[in-house]
Parts: sequence; structure tokens; C-alpha cells
Amino acid sequence: MNIDTARFRVRKNQRIDLAGWPTRVDPVYKNKSHYKELLAAQRDELAERQELLYADGRYALLVVLQGMDTSGKDGVIEHVMSGVNPQGLQVYSFKRPGAEEYAHDFLWGPIRRLPPRGHIGIFNRSYYEEVLVVRVHPEILRSQRIPHEDAHLKTIWRSRYRSIGALEDHLHRNGTRIIKFFLHLSKEEQRRRLLERLEDPAKRWKYNPGDVEERKLWNRYMRAYADCLSATSTQRAPWYVVPADDKRNARLIISRIVVEALKALPLAFPKVVIPASRRLV
Repeated sequence: MNIDTARFRVRKNQRIDLAGWPTRVDPVYKNKSHYKELLAAQRDELAERQELLYADGRYALLVVLQGMDTSGKDGVIEHVMSGVNPQGLQVYSFKRPGAEEYAHDFLWGPIRRLPPRGHIGIFNRSYYEEVLVVRVHPEILRSQRIPHEDAHLKTIWRSRYRSIGALEDHLHRNGTRIIKFFLHLSKEEQRRRLLERLEDPAKRWKYNPGDVEERKLWNRYMRAYADCLSATSTQRAPWYVVPADDKRNARLIISRIVVEALKALPLAFPKVVIPASRRLV
């Protein structure tokens, strides 16, 4: 499958205006059956690379998924990762922090969920919520017991960007590779998906009235995402803005990028020397 993944990558210090980034591109698949064929091939390749990652045992891969409600994060995990050996995969979905998290710095909780060497870890939402949701809702900062001198809204986001960058550099130096995806959904497509949840009894359980309230803050979220992408996409831990109006296409793009990240690692099966006395006869 030939996908120019570089076109979706945010360059370091690149100024982002998400209004100029597409939420839909020409699909890489011809029809539904072709999509299933391509995705199956990607899953097979991913499974092979994941086994090699596990056997090699020197590296980990962290996949960060961010996006507005209904952007397809759960679907990416379900469809892209369904062929991976669960022994080498861990998925963590971040919810609203509780009292224990608020008693520590904002990176404390996510650090405890990082994948060990040999594993693929997926963050469904992540520590980036602290410069996205919290920026759109600065009243949350009052719950975080931040020292007064560090809580200025004009400087705290830049400070958090630096903390995130330092963490990601540290992880890279110690064998964890990070790729980050923003599933870029149009406001109209989100509206369609929210209505679909209400109208389809099988999907109604996913509907959350709070999603409608957050939708009213769409422009503020887009500004927060744009600033975040510009400030935290690096050579070592890049952001990819993936057009997400077409769920199938988004899954194929993401699976290709994940496979490419694994193929870039110098992985090898460990050499095993069997003493002559232990050989089977």
C-alpha cells in the first residue's frame, strides 16, 4: 500500500492553522472489500513487527491518539490493532483525573502507564489533555493545587509544552519511540456522527450530553490543538494530522505510519546458542 505519510506530518516549529488542513483526502482504497484487504495486510505486517519488537526487547512504541469526540480513536484501536498479540500490547484510556492524580504533577499518572520495552502502548487521549481540555477549561487548574506563582495562564501552557518535550526526549533516549496522531474531524462530520449515536439503538450508549456542550467550544479547541501541535511536534516525537472524516482511510493511514515506525527500528531476534549437551537427539 503506497501512502505518502510525510504529507500528514507536522514539522518542528511549523505554525498550524487547522482550517487549512484537510479533514478528508482521496481514499487509498477502491471500495469496502479493497479496504478490508489492505487493512488485513497491514495488520499482518504489524503483527510480524510486533513479535520482533517483543523478542528484541530493547525498544517500546507509544502511540498517542487525540481528537475531538467521535473522531474515531476507539475504532483505530479496534480495527488496526486487532491482529497484534495482546501479550505485547497495552491500551490505556485516560479519563478525568481523580484526587490521587491531582496530588501529583500532571505527568505523574501517564508516566505510570508507559509501555515496557518490547511492547506497544496506546494512549487513548493522553497527557496532552493537560494543554487541551484544561486550556479550554482553565477552571480545572484550581483543582490541581498548582503553586500560585506557576499558575499564570499566559505562561503555564508554554511551561507544560517544555515539560512534555523533556519527557518525550527522555523516553526516546531510553528506547521508547513515540508517534502521535490528531484525528482531524470536521465539525459537520461530528454533527452527523453524534446524530447517528442518538438514532441508532446499538450506538445510543455512546452518546454523552456533555459532547454537545464541548462542541459549542469547537473554535477554542481548534486553537488549543493548533498551538499544541506547533509546539510539541519534533523529529523524535512527531505529530501526524490524519484526515478523519473517512474512518476507513484514517485507519489505513495510521496503520501505515505505525508499521513504518517499527520498520525503522534496528530490531533482531536474539541469537540463542544451545550447548551440545542440551541439544535434542
